[in-house]
Amino acid sequence: MLCSRNGFFDKHLSRFHFSHHPGHGRLEVPMLSTAIEIARKAGQLLRDRFGKSQQVNQVETHDLKLQIDVDCQRLIESQLLDAFPSHSIVGEEESRGDPGAEYRWVVDPLDGTVNYAYGIPHFAVSIALQHRSADSGLASILGGYESVIGVVYDPMRDEMFTAEKGNGASLNGQRLQVSQRARLDEAVITVGFAKSAETIELGLGRLQCLIRRVRKVRTMGSAALDLAYVASGRLDAYLEFKIRLWDIAAGILLVTEAGGSIHLEPLMELPYTYQAIISNGKIELELTGLVVA
Repeated sequence: MLCSRNGFFDKHLSRFHFSHHPGHGRLEVPMLSTAIEIARKAGQLLRDRFGKSQQVNQVETHDLKLQIDVDCQRLIESQLLDAFPSHSIVGEEESRGDPGAEYRWVVDPLDGTVNYAYGIPHFAVSIALQHRSADSGLASILGGYESVIGVVYDPMRDEMFTAEKGNGASLNGQRLQVSQRARLDEAVITVGFAKSAETIELGLGRLQCLIRRVRKVRTMGSAALDLAYVASGRLDAYLEFKIRLWDIAAGILLVTEAGGSIHLEPLMELPYTYQAIISNGKIELELTGLVVA
């Protein structure tokens, strides 16, 4: 659901700025507007190369790694570190900087790589800024960090989803709110499938349980956009047995700031890996009772 509010995320209203001293004087760098600008540049690169022959760097049974993933990651990294040299980066393709830095950027340069490789125009750039926190809530699950800025950019539709902690979520300048649907039989839910045989079987079990009880189930191939769609009210919930931090770091802030609910359980076998139930908050308890053992 969209609620109009012109200039909701104007950079001058952003609460999060980074200060550094490149010589004389004090330079204030607005973090949200910088992340938006970098996401647009990465999105432009993805759009320019979409539909063309791609260099495949790695092939797995249920996944691909493309050179465009690496190229976009390096573009994002270089610009973030130029703007915020004391910050670290946690990325799908690589990580850089001090793992214990006060601020870290969590980057998925191309969420939906298989869609991209197959010419399906549904993928996104995801950039989140996380701040070290002693909070006992979600930050304790995310390794002592909480997301304070989130950007998910769909370059094919030119949809820029943004969020700032305590300042709401927006899509192209219009404020977002999760759906108000509370009945499971009215809900449209997306189920993600990870890459291992075990998680695929778990996902299929969840799908079989849900598909007869909800209005529709969608599997669209980009977790970042799934969460952006929950935040905007297009979807009512997202469920995934095994998802990585960079896929959801921006999206969980979008959903939280749009009024939704986040339930994450860390999986110990891999760092930055979680089971996720993310919803509008109206059907969470029913979903939890239905599909979580």
